[in-house]
Amino acid sequence: MSDELGLLRAADPVRADEGPWRDRPLHARAERDLNRLLHSRRTRRAGRRLVLRAEAAVLALFAILAFTLSDAGSSRAAAAPAALVPHSDATPVSLDALARRAEARARTAGAADGPRRGSHLQTWYMSMESGPDAAPPVTVPEERITRWNTDGSSSELVVATDPRHPGRPVIHDANGHWRTVSDGEVLHRKTYPAGSAAQHSGLAARTRPPTDPVALREHLASLYGGAGGPSRASGAAREGGAATTPQLLLALDSFRQEWTPGPRETAAIVRMLADAGGLRPAGAVTDRLGRRGQAYVYDGPDGASNATRQMVILDPRSGGLMGLEVTFTKDLPDFRISSGQVMSYVAWMP
Repeated sequence: MSDELGLLRAADPVRADEGPWRDRPLHARAERDLNRLLHSRRTRRAGRRLVLRAEAAVLALFAILAFTLSDAGSSRAAAAPAALVPHSDATPVSLDALARRAEARARTAGAADGPRRGSHLQTWYMSMESGPDAAPPVTVPEERITRWNTDGSSSELVVATDPRHPGRPVIHDANGHWRTVSDGEVLHRKTYPAGSAAQHSGLAARTRPPTDPVALREHLASLYGGAGGPSRASGAAREGGAATTPQLLLALDSFRQEWTPGPRETAAIVRMLADAGGLRPAGAVTDRLGRRGQAYVYDGPDGASNATRQMVILDPRSGGLMGLEVTFTKDLPDFRISSGQVMSYVAWMP
């Protein structure tokens, strides 16, 4: 891997006169978001390395970029996947129409069709460095499975795998040093005994999600932060709700890592997204697991830097969450990022 990065550096070097980040104080919100990024259990920092996972705080990145990026020269990033492209010629399905489908499905759900604690997902996140010796951005793929049982026991499994390139070596971050591992190699495995749910899970993982869209939004705001805002119940205008749509998607991503929704929760999620505003139907799309879905894009203001676009992918039959992609909409020279590159992607599975 070091040889490959060396070749990439030689082919696309960083400018020799690239200077350090400018020093300046952060305001209170930026400092809070920075602390959230640095202390996230799924975000690591090694020296000046910023490792951004799909579940990392997107808004924290917005704040950091706004206050730390220099105006140094740029060079093209490497090793990043291409953004997904919806089929704009396909007839788009509105979120309201999809919410009605999900609500009809929820009405036929049985008592056993409730939410399930735990999740199964695959993530792709971009690791970025800044500075004269920085390596080009690298995209790191992982698969995560978390299961909880009725007796309070649970298991966690993290595997290095990339379904785009089955059987090929996978890039892995080993404590700040890049190396390649075999496809399917177990990176983390942990089991917890019966009765240990309270000791090994947070309040969010132990709190059953509501099935009312307004209550669900309040639930996300309370337990995951940033999702609060106007809703149908408050009588506020849609434009007001759109201002918090990026935060809502971030909170929904965190929620989906801990819970697998049933039909009733899914209906509440789609209705909540329809009421949030700011998400436009972009057409059909094939996700990174080869599944067909409906794409909904938020490309409005996303924070201090306004540098990203979020696209949520939903199952066209059930409204189920399938994926969330965050792409850059601006060049970020200090990180060797070009507009259109994928910052993070998560694919959720049943």
